[in-house]
Amino acid sequence: MILRKYQHNAIKSANQALDKFNNTICVAPTGAGKTIMLSALIGERIKKEKKVLVLQHRDELTQQNQDKFLKVNPNLQTSIVDGSQKDFSKEVVFAMVQTLSRQNNLDNVGFIDLLVIDESHHSAAPSYQKIIDTILLNNPNCKVIGFTATPNRGDGKGLKKVFNNCCYQIEVSSLIREGYLVEPKCFVIDVGVKDQISNVKKTINDYDMGDVEKIMNKKVINERVVEEWIDKAGDRKTIVFCSTISHAMDLLEEFEKNDIECAMVTGDTHSDLRKNILHGLEYGELQVVVNVAVLTEGFDAPPVSCVVLTRPCSFKSTMTQMIGRGLRLVDNQIHPKIIKKDCVVLDFGCSILNHGSIDETIDLEGQEVLANGIAPEKNCPQCGSLLPLNVRECPVCGYVFISERNADISDFEMTEVTLMDRSPFRWIDLSETNCLLSASGFKGFSLVTTVKNLSFAIVKKKDSKPIIVSVGTKKQAIACADDFLRQVETNSSAKKSKEWLNDPLTEKQKFHLLRHGFKINVLDMNWNKYRGACWLNYLFNKKEIDKIMIERLSCET
Repeated sequence: MILRKYQHNAIKSANQALDKFNNTICVAPTGAGKTIMLSALIGERIKKEKKVLVLQHRDELTQQNQDKFLKVNPNLQTSIVDGSQKDFSKEVVFAMVQTLSRQNNLDNVGFIDLLVIDESHHSAAPSYQKIIDTILLNNPNCKVIGFTATPNRGDGKGLKKVFNNCCYQIEVSSLIREGYLVEPKCFVIDVGVKDQISNVKKTINDYDMGDVEKIMNKKVINERVVEEWIDKAGDRKTIVFCSTISHAMDLLEEFEKNDIECAMVTGDTHSDLRKNILHGLEYGELQVVVNVAVLTEGFDAPPVSCVVLTRPCSFKSTMTQMIGRGLRLVDNQIHPKIIKKDCVVLDFGCSILNHGSIDETIDLEGQEVLANGIAPEKNCPQCGSLLPLNVRECPVCGYVFISERNADISDFEMTEVTLMDRSPFRWIDLSETNCLLSASGFKGFSLVTTVKNLSFAIVKKKDSKPIIVSVGTKKQAIACADDFLRQVETNSSAKKSKEWLNDPLTEKQKFHLLRHGFKINVLDMNWNKYRGACWLNYLFNKKEIDKIMIERLSCET
Protein backbone atom coordinates (compact mmCIF):
# COMPACT_ATOMS: atom_id res chain seq x y z
CA MET A 1 0.00 0.00 0.00
CA ILE A 2 1.16 3.53 -0.85
CA LEU A 3 0.02 6.23 1.59
CA ARG A 4 -1.41 9.56 0.51
CA LYS A 5 1.14 12.37 0.82
CA TYR A 6 -0.39 13.90 3.94
CA GLN A 7 -0.66 10.44 5.56
CA HIS A 8 3.05 9.88 4.92
CA ASN A 9 3.89 13.31 6.36
CA ALA A 10 1.69 12.69 9.41
CA ILE A 11 3.42 9.40 10.20
CA LYS A 12 6.85 10.95 9.70
CA SER A 13 5.97 13.79 12.09
CA ALA A 14 4.43 11.32 14.58
CA ASN A 15 7.60 9.24 14.66
CA GLN A 16 9.70 12.33 15.33
CA ALA A 17 7.38 13.54 18.10
CA LEU A 18 7.24 10.13 19.82
CA ASP A 19 11.00 9.89 19.84
CA LYS A 20 11.33 13.45 21.19
CA PHE A 21 8.43 13.72 23.69
CA ASN A 22 7.22 10.11 24.26
CA ASN A 23 3.70 11.34 23.41
CA THR A 24 1.85 13.22 20.66
CA ILE A 25 -1.58 13.75 19.12
CA CYS A 26 -2.51 13.78 15.41
CA VAL A 27 -5.64 15.61 14.22
CA ALA A 28 -7.31 14.34 11.05
CA PRO A 29 -10.99 14.66 10.04
CA THR A 30 -13.36 11.86 9.11
CA GLY A 31 -12.33 10.56 5.69
CA ALA A 32 -8.61 11.20 6.20
CA GLY A 33 -7.90 7.53 6.89
CA LYS A 34 -6.95 7.68 10.58
CA THR A 35 -7.03 3.88 10.90
CA ILE A 36 -4.72 3.53 7.90
CA MET A 37 -2.32 6.05 9.45
CA LEU A 38 -2.23 4.47 12.89
CA SER A 39 -1.83 1.04 11.29
CA ALA A 40 1.10 2.21 9.16
CA LEU A 41 2.68 3.91 12.18
CA ILE A 42 2.44 0.73 14.27
CA GLY A 43 3.87 -1.28 11.39
CA GLU A 44 6.92 1.02 11.34
CA ARG A 45 7.45 1.07 15.12
CA ILE A 46 6.73 -2.57 15.98
CA LYS A 47 10.45 -3.40 15.92
CA LYS A 48 11.08 -0.81 18.67
CA GLU A 49 7.81 -1.20 20.58
CA LYS A 50 7.20 -4.92 20.82
CA LYS A 51 3.79 -4.69 22.52
CA VAL A 52 1.11 -2.29 21.25
CA LEU A 53 -2.33 -1.51 22.66
CA VAL A 54 -4.97 0.28 20.54
CA LEU A 55 -7.92 1.82 22.43
CA GLN A 56 -11.39 2.34 20.92
CA HIS A 57 -14.51 3.71 22.58
CA ARG A 58 -17.08 1.49 20.80
CA ASP A 59 -17.37 -2.28 20.26
CA GLU A 60 -17.95 -2.11 16.52
CA LEU A 61 -14.79 -0.01 16.05
CA THR A 62 -12.65 -2.65 17.73
CA GLN A 63 -13.33 -5.28 15.08
CA GLN A 64 -13.44 -2.68 12.30
CA ASN A 65 -10.03 -1.24 13.17
CA GLN A 66 -8.52 -4.70 13.51
CA ASP A 67 -9.74 -5.65 10.00
CA LYS A 68 -8.28 -2.47 8.46
CA PHE A 69 -5.04 -2.93 10.40
CA LEU A 70 -4.49 -6.41 8.99
CA LYS A 71 -4.91 -5.11 5.44
CA VAL A 72 -1.98 -2.76 6.08
CA ASN A 73 0.03 -5.21 8.23
CA PRO A 74 -0.97 -8.75 7.14
CA ASN A 75 2.06 -10.33 8.84
CA LEU A 76 1.45 -8.96 12.34
CA GLN A 77 -0.52 -10.89 14.97
CA THR A 78 -3.51 -9.19 16.61
CA SER A 79 -6.03 -9.95 19.34
CA ILE A 80 -9.12 -8.30 20.82
CA VAL A 81 -10.29 -7.32 24.30
CA ASP A 82 -14.00 -6.52 24.38
CA GLY A 83 -17.26 -7.77 25.86
CA SER A 84 -16.98 -11.18 24.21
CA GLN A 85 -13.24 -11.93 24.22
CA LYS A 86 -10.24 -11.07 26.41
CA ASP A 87 -7.05 -11.96 24.56
CA PHE A 88 -3.93 -9.98 25.56
CA SER A 89 -1.47 -12.43 23.98
CA LYS A 90 -0.68 -10.96 20.55
CA GLU A 91 1.73 -8.24 19.39
CA VAL A 92 -1.05 -5.72 18.79
CA VAL A 93 -4.12 -5.74 21.04
CA PHE A 94 -7.32 -3.90 20.07
CA ALA A 95 -9.29 -3.07 23.20
CA MET A 96 -12.61 -1.42 23.97
CA VAL A 97 -12.28 1.18 26.72
CA GLN A 98 -15.37 0.22 28.73
CA THR A 99 -14.16 -3.37 28.92
CA LEU A 100 -10.49 -2.70 29.59
CA SER A 101 -11.18 -0.10 32.32
CA ARG A 102 -12.61 -2.79 34.59
CA GLN A 103 -10.02 -3.59 37.22
CA ASN A 104 -9.93 -7.35 36.59
CA ASN A 105 -9.06 -6.69 32.95
CA LEU A 106 -6.55 -3.96 33.75
CA ASP A 107 -4.75 -6.40 36.02
CA ASN A 108 -3.99 -8.50 32.93
CA VAL A 109 -2.89 -5.71 30.58
CA GLY A 110 0.81 -6.25 31.37
CA PHE A 111 3.76 -4.33 29.88
CA ILE A 112 2.83 -2.03 26.96
CA ASP A 113 5.47 -0.27 24.81
CA LEU A 114 3.14 1.83 22.64
CA LEU A 115 -0.38 3.01 23.49
CA VAL A 116 -2.50 4.22 20.53
CA ILE A 117 -5.71 6.05 21.41
CA ASP A 118 -8.35 6.30 18.69
CA GLU A 119 -10.79 9.24 19.08
CA SER A 120 -8.33 10.60 21.61
CA HIS A 121 -10.39 13.66 22.55
CA HIS A 122 -12.06 11.19 24.95
CA SER A 123 -8.77 10.58 26.77
CA ALA A 124 -9.55 13.10 29.53
CA ALA A 125 -12.47 10.92 30.65
CA PRO A 126 -11.99 8.93 33.91
CA SER A 127 -12.16 5.51 32.17
CA TYR A 128 -9.35 6.51 29.80
CA GLN A 129 -7.29 8.06 32.57
CA LYS A 130 -7.56 4.87 34.60
CA ILE A 131 -6.18 2.83 31.68
CA ILE A 132 -3.42 5.34 30.84
CA ASP A 133 -2.31 5.60 34.48
CA THR A 134 -2.12 1.81 34.82
CA ILE A 135 -0.12 1.40 31.62
CA LEU A 136 2.34 4.17 32.57
CA LEU A 137 2.67 2.68 36.05
CA ASN A 138 3.64 -0.66 34.48
CA ASN A 139 5.97 1.06 31.98
CA PRO A 140 6.84 4.75 32.60
CA ASN A 141 8.60 4.83 29.20
CA CYS A 142 5.53 3.72 27.26
CA LYS A 143 4.94 5.98 24.26
CA VAL A 144 1.43 7.38 23.76
CA ILE A 145 -0.14 8.70 20.55
CA GLY A 146 -3.69 9.88 19.97
CA PHE A 147 -5.68 10.23 16.75
CA THR A 148 -8.81 12.36 16.60
CA ALA A 149 -11.01 14.28 14.20
CA THR A 150 -12.15 16.70 16.90
CA PRO A 151 -9.40 19.04 18.17
CA ASN A 152 -11.08 20.04 21.41
CA ARG A 153 -13.60 18.69 23.90
CA GLY A 154 -17.05 20.07 24.44
CA ASP A 155 -16.64 20.09 28.23
CA GLY A 156 -13.61 22.34 28.02
CA LYS A 157 -11.27 19.78 29.60
CA GLY A 158 -7.80 19.97 28.14
CA LEU A 159 -5.70 16.96 27.15
CA LYS A 160 -2.47 18.34 28.59
CA LYS A 161 -2.22 15.52 31.11
CA VAL A 162 -1.80 13.03 28.23
CA PHE A 163 -0.37 15.06 25.34
CA ASN A 164 2.01 18.03 25.37
CA ASN A 165 2.29 18.42 21.61
CA CYS A 166 0.44 17.96 18.31
CA CYS A 167 2.57 16.38 15.59
CA TYR A 168 0.29 17.01 12.63
CA GLN A 169 -3.08 18.40 11.61
CA ILE A 170 -4.90 17.98 8.30
CA GLU A 171 -8.01 20.12 7.82
CA VAL A 172 -11.38 19.25 6.32
CA SER A 173 -10.91 21.91 3.67
CA SER A 174 -7.68 20.25 2.48
CA LEU A 175 -9.43 16.91 1.96
CA ILE A 176 -12.25 18.67 0.11
CA ARG A 177 -9.76 20.47 -2.09
CA GLU A 178 -8.01 17.23 -3.02
CA GLY A 179 -11.20 15.29 -3.76
CA TYR A 180 -11.19 12.93 -0.76
CA LEU A 181 -14.37 14.55 0.62
CA VAL A 182 -17.23 16.25 -1.21
CA GLU A 183 -17.65 20.01 -1.11
CA PRO A 184 -20.27 21.43 1.31
CA LYS A 185 -22.80 23.88 -0.14
CA CYS A 186 -23.79 25.91 2.88
CA PHE A 187 -27.01 27.92 3.28
CA VAL A 188 -27.59 30.01 6.39
CA ILE A 189 -31.32 30.57 6.60
CA ASP A 190 -32.54 33.44 8.75
CA VAL A 191 -35.71 32.57 10.65
CA GLY A 192 -35.39 35.60 12.91
CA VAL A 193 -33.70 33.89 15.86
CA LYS A 194 -30.06 35.04 15.62
CA ASP A 195 -30.27 37.62 18.43
CA GLN A 196 -32.23 35.25 20.68
CA ILE A 197 -29.70 32.44 20.20
CA SER A 198 -26.80 34.75 21.02
CA ASN A 199 -28.36 35.33 24.44
CA VAL A 200 -28.81 31.62 25.27
CA LYS A 201 -26.65 30.60 28.21
CA LYS A 202 -23.89 28.05 27.62
CA THR A 203 -23.26 24.94 29.68
CA ILE A 204 -19.92 23.14 29.97
CA ASN A 205 -20.78 21.03 26.93
CA ASP A 206 -22.88 23.27 24.69
CA TYR A 207 -25.75 25.73 24.65
CA ASP A 208 -28.60 25.05 27.08
CA MET A 209 -30.74 22.98 24.72
CA GLY A 210 -33.87 23.52 26.81
CA ASP A 211 -33.59 27.24 26.09
CA VAL A 212 -32.73 26.52 22.45
CA GLU A 213 -35.90 24.47 22.09
CA LYS A 214 -38.02 27.38 23.35
CA ILE A 215 -36.61 29.46 20.51
CA MET A 216 -36.39 26.91 17.67
CA ASN A 217 -39.30 24.51 18.27
CA LYS A 218 -42.11 26.61 16.87
CA LYS A 219 -44.59 25.46 14.27
CA VAL A 220 -43.81 28.31 11.89
CA ILE A 221 -40.05 27.56 12.06
CA ASN A 222 -40.54 23.78 11.65
CA GLU A 223 -42.73 24.43 8.61
CA ARG A 224 -40.01 26.69 7.19
CA VAL A 225 -37.33 24.02 7.80
CA VAL A 226 -39.26 21.42 5.79
CA GLU A 227 -40.16 23.97 3.12
CA GLU A 228 -36.51 24.98 2.61
CA TRP A 229 -35.40 21.35 2.66
CA ILE A 230 -37.91 20.42 -0.07
CA ASP A 231 -36.73 23.39 -2.15
CA LYS A 232 -32.99 22.89 -1.79
CA ALA A 233 -32.47 19.20 -0.98
CA GLY A 234 -35.74 17.31 -1.36
CA ASP A 235 -34.17 14.49 -3.35
CA ARG A 236 -31.26 13.93 -0.94
CA LYS A 237 -30.65 11.51 1.93
CA THR A 238 -30.62 13.76 4.99
CA ILE A 239 -29.64 13.96 8.65
CA VAL A 240 -31.34 16.58 10.83
CA PHE A 241 -29.83 17.72 14.16
CA CYS A 242 -32.32 18.96 16.78
CA SER A 243 -32.05 20.48 20.25
CA THR A 244 -34.25 18.11 22.29
CA ILE A 245 -36.40 15.01 21.90
CA SER A 246 -39.55 17.13 21.92
CA HIS A 247 -38.08 19.33 19.18
CA ALA A 248 -37.16 16.25 17.12
CA MET A 249 -40.63 14.74 17.50
CA ASP A 250 -42.34 17.93 16.34
CA LEU A 251 -40.02 18.32 13.36
CA LEU A 252 -40.47 14.64 12.48
CA GLU A 253 -44.22 15.19 12.45
CA GLU A 254 -43.77 18.09 10.02
CA PHE A 255 -41.75 15.89 7.63
CA GLU A 256 -44.41 13.18 7.87
CA LYS A 257 -47.15 15.70 6.98
CA ASN A 258 -45.31 16.21 3.69
CA ASP A 259 -45.20 12.45 3.00
CA ILE A 260 -41.44 12.22 3.54
CA GLU A 261 -40.09 8.79 4.53
CA CYS A 262 -38.47 9.66 7.85
CA ALA A 263 -37.57 8.37 11.31
CA MET A 264 -36.06 9.57 14.58
CA VAL A 265 -33.15 8.37 16.73
CA THR A 266 -32.21 9.60 20.19
CA GLY A 267 -30.09 8.38 23.07
CA ASP A 268 -33.12 6.41 24.23
CA THR A 269 -33.58 4.54 20.94
CA HIS A 270 -32.87 0.81 21.36
CA SER A 271 -29.63 -0.19 19.63
CA ASP A 272 -31.36 -2.72 17.31
CA LEU A 273 -33.96 -0.17 16.23
CA ARG A 274 -31.27 2.48 15.74
CA LYS A 275 -29.31 0.04 13.58
CA ASN A 276 -32.40 -0.71 11.45
CA ILE A 277 -33.18 2.99 11.00
CA LEU A 278 -29.65 3.88 9.93
CA HIS A 279 -29.55 0.87 7.59
CA GLY A 280 -32.78 2.11 6.05
CA LEU A 281 -31.25 5.55 5.55
CA GLU A 282 -28.18 4.17 3.81
CA TYR A 283 -29.68 1.29 1.83
CA GLY A 284 -33.47 1.62 1.93
CA GLU A 285 -36.27 4.05 1.15
CA LEU A 286 -35.83 6.11 4.31
CA GLN A 287 -34.90 9.66 3.29
CA VAL A 288 -34.64 11.71 6.48
CA VAL A 289 -33.40 10.82 9.97
CA VAL A 290 -34.06 13.35 12.71
CA ASN A 291 -31.75 12.95 15.70
CA VAL A 292 -30.73 14.39 19.05
CA ALA A 293 -27.06 14.17 20.06
CA VAL A 294 -26.37 10.65 18.75
CA LEU A 295 -25.15 11.03 15.15
CA THR A 296 -22.57 13.74 15.77
CA GLU A 297 -19.66 11.33 16.08
CA GLY A 298 -18.78 7.85 14.82
CA PHE A 299 -21.62 7.55 12.31
CA ASP A 300 -21.08 7.38 8.57
CA ALA A 301 -23.65 6.84 5.84
CA PRO A 302 -21.97 7.92 2.56
CA PRO A 303 -25.28 8.36 0.64
CA VAL A 304 -26.21 11.22 3.01
CA SER A 305 -25.78 14.44 1.02
CA CYS A 306 -27.72 16.92 3.14
CA VAL A 307 -27.21 18.00 6.75
CA VAL A 308 -29.79 20.21 8.47
CA LEU A 309 -28.82 22.14 11.62
CA THR A 310 -31.90 23.25 13.56
CA ARG A 311 -29.84 24.02 16.67
CA PRO A 312 -26.76 26.17 17.28
CA CYS A 313 -23.32 24.79 18.21
CA SER A 314 -21.28 26.59 20.84
CA PHE A 315 -18.12 24.79 19.67
CA LYS A 316 -16.89 24.85 16.07
CA SER A 317 -15.72 21.24 16.47
CA THR A 318 -19.32 20.15 17.08
CA MET A 319 -20.50 21.95 13.95
CA THR A 320 -17.69 20.42 11.91
CA GLN A 321 -18.55 16.94 13.18
CA MET A 322 -22.20 17.40 12.21
CA ILE A 323 -21.44 18.71 8.74
CA GLY A 324 -18.83 15.97 8.32
CA ARG A 325 -21.59 13.32 8.44
CA GLY A 326 -22.45 14.33 4.88
CA LEU A 327 -19.00 14.77 3.32
CA ARG A 328 -17.91 11.18 2.66
CA LEU A 329 -17.55 9.96 -0.91
CA VAL A 330 -19.89 7.24 -2.18
CA ASP A 331 -18.43 3.88 -3.18
CA ASN A 332 -20.10 3.19 -6.51
CA GLN A 333 -19.77 -0.57 -6.03
CA ILE A 334 -21.89 -0.39 -2.87
CA HIS A 335 -24.28 2.34 -4.04
CA PRO A 336 -24.31 2.12 -7.86
CA LYS A 337 -27.37 4.35 -8.30
CA ILE A 338 -26.15 7.27 -6.20
CA ILE A 339 -24.20 10.23 -7.57
CA LYS A 340 -22.82 12.54 -4.91
CA LYS A 341 -20.94 15.66 -5.99
CA ASP A 342 -21.52 17.78 -2.90
CA CYS A 343 -23.39 18.07 0.39
CA VAL A 344 -26.10 20.67 1.03
CA VAL A 345 -25.92 22.17 4.54
CA LEU A 346 -29.01 24.03 5.78
CA ASP A 347 -28.16 26.02 8.89
CA PHE A 348 -31.12 27.45 10.81
CA GLY A 349 -29.20 27.85 14.07
CA CYS A 350 -26.61 30.42 12.91
CA SER A 351 -23.62 28.13 13.65
CA ILE A 352 -21.91 28.92 10.35
CA LEU A 353 -22.34 32.66 10.98
CA ASN A 354 -20.76 32.25 14.42
CA HIS A 355 -17.90 29.91 13.51
CA GLY A 356 -17.36 30.35 9.78
CA SER A 357 -17.95 27.75 7.09
CA ILE A 358 -15.56 24.81 7.17
CA ASP A 359 -14.63 25.52 3.54
CA GLU A 360 -13.91 29.25 3.76
CA THR A 361 -10.34 29.03 5.07
CA ILE A 362 -8.86 26.94 2.26
CA ASP A 363 -5.08 27.07 2.03
CA LEU A 364 -4.39 26.82 -1.70
CA GLU A 365 -0.86 25.61 -1.13
CA GLY A 366 -1.85 22.88 1.30
CA GLN A 367 0.21 21.86 4.31
CA GLU A 368 3.82 21.65 3.28
CA VAL A 369 6.66 19.95 5.11
CA LEU A 370 10.23 21.27 4.94
CA ALA A 371 12.90 19.38 3.02
CA ASN A 372 14.26 17.83 6.23
CA GLY A 373 10.82 16.40 6.97
CA ILE A 374 10.19 18.64 10.00
CA ALA A 375 7.06 20.79 9.85
CA PRO A 376 7.32 24.43 10.97
CA GLU A 377 6.14 24.74 14.60
CA LYS A 378 4.67 27.21 17.08
CA ASN A 379 3.78 27.14 20.77
CA CYS A 380 0.26 27.51 22.08
CA PRO A 381 0.21 30.76 24.12
CA GLN A 382 -2.33 29.28 26.54
CA CYS A 383 -0.90 25.86 27.44
CA GLY A 384 2.56 25.91 25.85
CA SER A 385 2.05 22.78 23.72
CA LEU A 386 4.18 22.44 20.59
CA LEU A 387 2.01 22.56 17.48
CA PRO A 388 2.38 22.57 13.67
CA LEU A 389 2.45 26.12 12.30
CA ASN A 390 -0.87 25.86 10.41
CA VAL A 391 -2.97 24.64 13.39
CA ARG A 392 -5.87 27.03 14.04
CA GLU A 393 -7.19 25.42 17.25
CA CYS A 394 -4.96 23.86 19.90
CA PRO A 395 -6.03 20.20 20.26
CA VAL A 396 -4.65 20.12 23.80
CA CYS A 397 -6.43 23.09 25.41
CA GLY A 398 -8.77 24.46 22.71
CA TYR A 399 -7.07 27.87 22.27
CA VAL A 400 -8.17 29.50 18.96
CA PHE A 401 -5.52 31.26 16.88
CA ILE A 402 -6.69 34.41 15.10
CA SER A 403 -5.97 34.29 11.38
CA GLU A 404 -4.23 37.35 9.98
CA ARG A 405 -5.46 36.78 6.45
CA ASN A 406 -8.43 35.47 4.60
CA ALA A 407 -7.41 32.81 2.14
CA ASP A 408 -8.70 33.18 -1.36
CA ILE A 409 -11.11 30.49 -2.42
CA SER A 410 -10.08 29.59 -5.91
CA ASP A 411 -11.45 27.34 -8.62
CA PHE A 412 -11.65 23.84 -7.19
CA GLU A 413 -10.78 22.35 -10.59
CA MET A 414 -7.14 23.36 -10.07
CA THR A 415 -7.03 20.39 -7.69
CA GLU A 416 -7.09 17.99 -10.62
CA VAL A 417 -3.62 19.07 -11.61
CA THR A 418 -2.40 19.29 -8.01
CA LEU A 419 -3.49 15.76 -7.13
CA MET A 420 -2.14 14.28 -10.34
CA ASP A 421 1.19 15.97 -9.75
CA ARG A 422 1.36 14.60 -6.20
CA SER A 423 0.49 11.07 -7.25
CA PRO A 424 3.23 8.43 -7.12
CA PHE A 425 1.91 7.34 -10.54
CA ARG A 426 2.13 9.20 -13.82
CA TRP A 427 -1.30 10.11 -15.21
CA ILE A 428 -1.51 10.17 -19.00
CA ASP A 429 -4.12 12.10 -21.03
CA LEU A 430 -5.16 9.59 -23.70
CA SER A 431 -7.72 11.89 -25.33
CA GLU A 432 -5.70 15.14 -25.49
CA THR A 433 -8.91 16.83 -24.24
CA ASN A 434 -8.50 15.91 -20.56
CA CYS A 435 -11.54 13.61 -20.83
CA LEU A 436 -9.73 10.27 -20.71
CA LEU A 437 -6.96 9.95 -18.12
CA SER A 438 -5.05 6.78 -17.32
CA ALA A 439 -2.38 5.53 -14.91
CA SER A 440 -0.87 2.04 -14.70
CA GLY A 441 0.96 -0.16 -12.24
CA PHE A 442 2.05 -3.80 -12.18
CA LYS A 443 -1.06 -5.10 -10.41
CA GLY A 444 -3.72 -2.90 -11.97
CA PHE A 445 -4.61 0.26 -13.81
CA SER A 446 -7.00 3.18 -13.36
CA LEU A 447 -9.00 5.23 -15.83
CA VAL A 448 -10.93 8.48 -15.39
CA THR A 449 -13.38 9.31 -18.16
CA THR A 450 -15.72 12.30 -18.33
CA VAL A 451 -19.11 12.08 -20.07
CA LYS A 452 -21.93 14.63 -19.86
CA ASN A 453 -20.24 16.60 -17.05
CA LEU A 454 -19.89 13.44 -14.96
CA SER A 455 -16.55 11.81 -14.27
CA PHE A 456 -16.23 8.03 -13.79
CA ALA A 457 -13.36 6.27 -12.03
CA ILE A 458 -12.84 2.85 -13.63
CA VAL A 459 -10.28 0.49 -12.10
CA LYS A 460 -9.05 -3.00 -12.88
CA LYS A 461 -7.00 -5.31 -10.74
CA LYS A 462 -4.82 -7.88 -12.51
CA ASP A 463 -6.82 -10.99 -13.52
CA SER A 464 -10.17 -9.35 -12.79
CA LYS A 465 -12.75 -7.31 -14.69
CA PRO A 466 -12.90 -3.50 -14.74
CA ILE A 467 -15.35 -1.88 -12.33
CA ILE A 468 -16.66 1.64 -11.67
CA VAL A 469 -15.73 2.86 -8.17
CA SER A 470 -16.74 6.52 -8.36
CA VAL A 471 -19.18 8.76 -10.22
CA GLY A 472 -19.10 12.50 -9.56
CA THR A 473 -16.73 15.39 -10.10
CA LYS A 474 -13.40 14.92 -11.82
CA LYS A 475 -11.39 15.61 -8.68
CA GLN A 476 -13.39 12.94 -6.78
CA ALA A 477 -12.91 10.42 -9.60
CA ILE A 478 -9.16 11.09 -9.76
CA ALA A 479 -8.86 10.75 -5.98
CA CYS A 480 -10.69 7.38 -5.98
CA ALA A 481 -8.82 6.05 -9.01
CA ASP A 482 -5.46 7.10 -7.56
CA ASP A 483 -6.36 5.55 -4.18
CA PHE A 484 -7.07 2.23 -5.91
CA LEU A 485 -3.54 2.13 -7.34
CA ARG A 486 -2.10 3.13 -3.95
CA GLN A 487 -3.88 0.13 -2.39
CA VAL A 488 -2.75 -2.50 -4.92
CA GLU A 489 0.75 -1.22 -5.69
CA THR A 490 3.87 -0.56 -3.60
CA ASN A 491 6.32 2.32 -3.61
CA SER A 492 8.87 0.17 -5.44
CA SER A 493 6.40 -0.92 -8.15
CA ALA A 494 5.25 2.71 -8.64
CA LYS A 495 8.87 3.77 -9.05
CA LYS A 496 9.57 0.95 -11.54
CA SER A 497 6.51 1.81 -13.65
CA LYS A 498 7.56 5.49 -13.75
CA GLU A 499 10.97 4.41 -15.04
CA TRP A 500 9.15 3.19 -18.15
CA LEU A 501 8.75 6.87 -19.08
CA ASN A 502 12.41 6.80 -20.10
CA ASP A 503 12.16 3.53 -22.04
CA PRO A 504 11.11 3.20 -25.68
CA LEU A 505 8.12 1.15 -26.76
CA THR A 506 8.78 -2.57 -26.81
CA GLU A 507 8.38 -4.43 -30.08
CA LYS A 508 5.35 -6.23 -28.64
CA GLN A 509 3.73 -2.89 -27.71
CA LYS A 510 4.39 -1.54 -31.21
CA PHE A 511 2.80 -4.63 -32.75
CA HIS A 512 -0.41 -4.28 -30.73
CA LEU A 513 -0.64 -0.52 -31.17
CA LEU A 514 -0.21 -0.85 -34.95
CA ARG A 515 -2.86 -3.59 -34.92
CA HIS A 516 -5.25 -1.11 -33.28
CA GLY A 517 -4.64 1.47 -36.00
CA PHE A 518 -1.96 3.64 -34.38
CA LYS A 519 0.77 5.12 -36.57
CA ILE A 520 3.98 4.95 -34.58
CA ASN A 521 6.69 7.42 -35.59
CA VAL A 522 10.06 6.42 -34.14
CA LEU A 523 10.92 10.12 -33.82
CA ASP A 524 7.77 10.88 -31.79
CA MET A 525 9.06 11.46 -28.23
CA ASN A 526 5.52 11.26 -26.80
CA TRP A 527 5.61 7.50 -27.15
CA ASN A 528 7.36 5.51 -24.44
CA LYS A 529 6.91 2.19 -22.68
CA TYR A 530 4.65 3.71 -19.95
CA ARG A 531 2.34 5.55 -22.36
CA GLY A 532 2.13 2.37 -24.42
CA ALA A 533 1.16 0.37 -21.32
CA CYS A 534 -1.60 2.87 -20.44
CA TRP A 535 -3.01 2.78 -23.96
CA LEU A 536 -2.89 -1.00 -24.24
CA ASN A 537 -4.46 -1.52 -20.82
CA TYR A 538 -7.33 0.62 -22.04
CA LEU A 539 -7.60 -0.99 -25.50
CA PHE A 540 -7.39 -4.58 -24.22
CA ASN A 541 -10.24 -3.85 -21.79
CA LYS A 542 -12.22 -1.42 -23.95
CA LYS A 543 -15.03 -3.88 -24.65
CA GLU A 544 -15.66 -4.46 -20.94
CA ILE A 545 -15.21 -0.76 -20.16
CA ASP A 546 -17.71 0.25 -22.86
CA LYS A 547 -20.17 -2.34 -21.52
CA ILE A 548 -20.13 -1.09 -17.92
CA MET A 549 -20.24 2.53 -19.09
CA ILE A 550 -23.30 1.90 -21.28
CA GLU A 551 -25.01 0.14 -18.37
CA ARG A 552 -24.13 2.96 -15.98
CA LEU A 553 -25.17 5.76 -18.35
CA SER A 554 -28.47 4.05 -19.05
CA CYS A 555 -29.22 4.30 -15.31
CA GLU A 556 -28.75 8.07 -15.52
CA THR A 557 -31.19 8.55 -18.40
